[in-house]
Amino acid sequence: MSTAPPPAGIDHTLQENIERLAERRRRTAAEAPLGGRLSDAITAFAGSMSFVAIHLTLFGGWIVVNLGWLPIVRPFDPSFVVLAMVASVEAIFLSTFVLISQNRMAAAADRRADLDLHINLLAEHELSRLTALVARIARKLDIPFDAAEIGEVERDVPLDRVQDAIDAAVPSDT
Repeated sequence: MSTAPPPAGIDHTLQENIERLAERRRRTAAEAPLGGRLSDAITAFAGSMSFVAIHLTLFGGWIVVNLGWLPIVRPFDPSFVVLAMVASVEAIFLSTFVLISQNRMAAAADRRADLDLHINLLAEHELSRLTALVARIARKLDIPFDAAEIGEVERDVPLDRVQDAIDAAVPSDT
């Protein structure tokens, strides 16, 4: 862990959590299969302005040469069939790399969603137990409270019933 003080407004525990998350992401990226890392690198480069500049230069030069605008260079693809084929093959491979990267990102998002759900369920369970404890303290000290409302909060949320209710209310696209 870092020994540097956290930035203003960020407490030590939050800073440690941020560092743990960053380290986990670095570790996950380093442990990814070679194909996944290669795909991510290609996708990252294809989404950059450098990629646009290179293509603008190459394709622009190809077009200028093959339109015959440079008398010192003889056109080699005057019908642009080769250019169209090169661009099509490149598009096929780039779209495949993008899909591979998207699949990896979707899997990571699913893992984060599962972790988020687990943490939320733990927090809900702990708050239910805490509410029950506070209600017992209130009874012991003879402090009035709404028992019906507290009783509802004391019960754990049944995940499967909540998910079934959400699924029934929100139609699936698939």
